[in-house]
Amino acid sequence: MADQINQRKAEHITLCLTDQVTGEGITSGMESVRLIHNALPEIDFNKISLTTNFFKQETKTPFLISSMTGGSEEATTINRNLATAAEERGWVFALGSTRALIENDAYSESFQVRDLAPTIPIIANLGAVQLNYGFTLEKCQQIIDRTEANALVLHLNSIQEVIQTNGDTNFEKLLPKIEQLVKALDVPVGVKEVGWGIDGKTAQRLHDVGIQFIDVAGSGGTSWSQVEKLRSNDPIRKEAAEAFVDWGIETVESLVTVKDTVKNTSVFASGGMKTGVDAAKAIALGADYVGFARSLLKDATKSAEAVSQMMATRELELQMAMFGLGTATITELQQTKRIKLT
Repeated sequence: MADQINQRKAEHITLCLTDQVTGEGITSGMESVRLIHNALPEIDFNKISLTTNFFKQETKTPFLISSMTGGSEEATTINRNLATAAEERGWVFALGSTRALIENDAYSESFQVRDLAPTIPIIANLGAVQLNYGFTLEKCQQIIDRTEANALVLHLNSIQEVIQTNGDTNFEKLLPKIEQLVKALDVPVGVKEVGWGIDGKTAQRLHDVGIQFIDVAGSGGTSWSQVEKLRSNDPIRKEAAEAFVDWGIETVESLVTVKDTVKNTSVFASGGMKTGVDAAKAIALGADYVGFARSLLKDATKSAEAVSQMMATRELELQMAMFGLGTATITELQQTKRIKLT
């Protein structure tokens, strides 16, 4: 089983480095959001601050490296490059699924990057469904301890698990187990989708059991039904996966409905984020952090320097958008009225 997980992680990386894994006929919805230019911003560009807070820990930016990988040889290189760049630029770093860390020590180094990122928030990650497959509170605590993570995010990936060979598809009565976990752990616990979005009603149910942050992870980026279709040798599952190529809730719709529904819960926006202008739009719609994933992956296979350069570009784009709106801080950007949905 452990070797199968390692192989799957390696195959995921290979496929996600191609352009075959995006959804078709569906977008993030960012093209429907317009920021209204302010010709007289009356602020100093050099004084624009991207500083914000991750559960009382200050970060240099409102950017997040969304969960991608871990548990393979190439994943070790990728995560160490990402961690190094995240530390330099002040981005939050969310690890890929840490199930492999518990079930196989062969590539534990791919998850243990605190030595390279001593000051930034690190988020450990586990499939929520694993709570129905033997992942106890003790194992979850072990993940936190071994990664030295500041938070844990539980990912929801129901459609992916059905298409994935030997996927874990028992999602029965997960909410009470999530609630128990939230109460027991002494770090913030969040929930994220993997690219199909979270609606307001689901967000409310998660909020009601104590979830402290929600990453909507809407459509427009990587489609994990497409990824698993490409991996599968089962002709029935491959054909069925094609029916889900345009499945999901657009990131914009998901973000807006979640923000309108839940209060006092941090909301992250990811799913099809391409530029710092997209990030500005998401923050103006109420996001606390904005996540990038596959757009960083290719550079992460090369070097930390390449990743850092890409991050610096996203930061400059965000600062320019803020300058164009006349907002000097992230809080001001979250409160701007210079936004419209077309």
